[in-house]
Amino acid sequence: MTHSPELSSARWRRSSYSNTNGGECVEISDDFPGVIPVRDSKNPSGPSLVVNSAAWGDFVSSLK
Repeated sequence: MTHSPELSSARWRRSSYSNTNGGECVEISDDFPGVIPVRDSKNPSGPSLVVNSAAWGDFVSSLK
């Protein structure tokens, strides 16, 4: 079983493609080797999804 990293000290950044009106924003953190934490900026204290870095790279490439 893989454990999620402690995210309380994560530095989050918003997607450059996110809505500028404050809604529909995805944030990620680059602070954790091997994984990419993802969260909804409208609910920063809510759950985060932690994705393997390679899988995240594949996902982002597929969107381009």
